Amino acid sequence: MIQLTTTGARTGRKHRVTLGALHIDGQLVVVASAMGLPKHPAWYHNIRKNPWVTVEAGTETFEAMAAIAPDRDALFAKVVEQQPGFADYQARTTRVLPVIVLHRLS
Repeated sequence: MIQLTTTGARTGRKHRVTLGALHIDGQLVVVASAMGLPKHPAWYHNIRKNPWVTVEAGTETFEAMAAIAPDRDALFAKVVEQQPGFADYQARTTRVLPVIVLHRLS
């Protein structure tokens, strides 16, 4: 689990959300699943406008750049290998669940 702090797309205010994160191929990855709801979670809209985020993982805090994975399908398959519940979330919705890589900056 991580704490992800984003900047609001409309408000410019800081927002903090708890997310499950995975380490895949040396990358820190999160999925904008919203547990399979029909709409993307607010944090996803925030990073689309403002990709610079703060990540808190355990006792470590660092700045990162959130980027939509260019190899989404292959990376999502690896996500499902580690956490099969994400396949259930994808099955609940018609939207494609975005896979986000958090690139450490500091």
